[in-house]
Parts: sequence; C-alpha cells; structure tokens
Amino acid sequence: MPAPLTRRQIMQLGALVVGGWAASMVLRRTVPIGRDIGRSSALAKILDGKGFPMSGPADASLHLAVFSDYRCPACRRAFPALEEAIRKDADVRVIYKDWPIFGPPSEQAARVALASADQGIYPAVHRRLMTDSRAIDDGMLRNVVTEAGGDWTRTIAYLTSHDEQISALLRTNGQQALAIGLPGTPGYLAGPVLVIGAIDEADFTRLFARARAS
Repeated sequence: MPAPLTRRQIMQLGALVVGGWAASMVLRRTVPIGRDIGRSSALAKILDGKGFPMSGPADASLHLAVFSDYRCPACRRAFPALEEAIRKDADVRVIYKDWPIFGPPSEQAARVALASADQGIYPAVHRRLMTDSRAIDDGMLRNVVTEAGGDWTRTIAYLTSHDEQISALLRTNGQQALAIGLPGTPGYLAGPVLVIGAIDEADFTRLFARARAS
C-alpha cells in the first residue's frame, strides 16, 4: 500500500493543479475563438436576416445570428453573458434563429415567440423565455406574452392564421443550422465566425472582435 502524501507533497500537488488551470485559462484567451465559415453558401442568407426577428441598430457593424432553444440549458446559461456583451458593444444587430430541438414544449414556445413578432415584442418575449424558470405550458406562455406588453388573444389569432409561415421559418432555421455544421444549440454566428456551445461574456467580446477583423 503506497505511503500517504506528506503535507508538503499535498501543497506541491495543489500548486501544480492551480498552475495548470491558470495556464489553460491563458491559453484559452490566446487561441482564436470560433472557426471561420466564410465559404459557406448559407452565410449570406443567415446574416441578412430578412423575415426573421431582429434587434439592435439596423446599421450595426456586426450581424450576429443566434441559434437557440428555450429549453436548452447551455443557451439559458449563456444568455446573460450574451446580453451583457451586446449591451456593452452597442453595435451588434442580433438575428434570432429559433431552433426548437428539445421537444414539443420548445416548439410551442418558439411558435409563440415568432407570433409575438407581429406585435413588435419578440425581443422582450425571447428574453423572458430565456430567463423564466417555470415549465413551458399555455399558462406560462400567456404570462410571458402579457408581461412583455403583448395581447395573448392576438398572439393566438396570429398563430392560427400564420401557422404555415411560422413552420417555414422554423424549418429554415433548422436547415441553416445544419448547413453551417451546428450539432445542436446554442450556436453563435458573428459575421463569418461560428462558435458552438455556451461561452462567457469575455469570449463573446473576443468573438465580436474576431468577426470584425475577418
């Protein structure tokens, strides 16, 4: 049986672990973030955003397409960091790409969010859906829409009369996600630079900088 570690050996081991962690963090911040997919034939249409909900300055220097699902834990975890990075930058046009891959409640929420765009409240509904911890059902969605300043009856009417148009938007989002190589949500396409998975505020800032430099 091996002899137990001495206090000095334990301290040395701890120092090695901390040093390794610090080195990995430095390396992470120096390696270019994301990958350039500038040659993708899907890029131009995604970043144009025509027909999809958007927010931010129309003349922004950077367009950011966000592929997300309201029940995706990683999407929800990264949302505050994304929101803060966009607020500080103030020159990013966000294109919302609802990609409901976590089951029927996700699709129901995405449909309601897209229907709310008719009332000009999509960004507010999107934010509430990303931060609300309640299970997604009719009651929760009604509350989200009304809290965002919308009319629930009008939302339901729009869902009914524009069912195929909303379905087409969701299909397009899924097709575009697969076309650029997204295996799931979240996905962040800033200009020609694609990041897959949740990142923190500092990495969003790095993403914006790399995209502008591309």
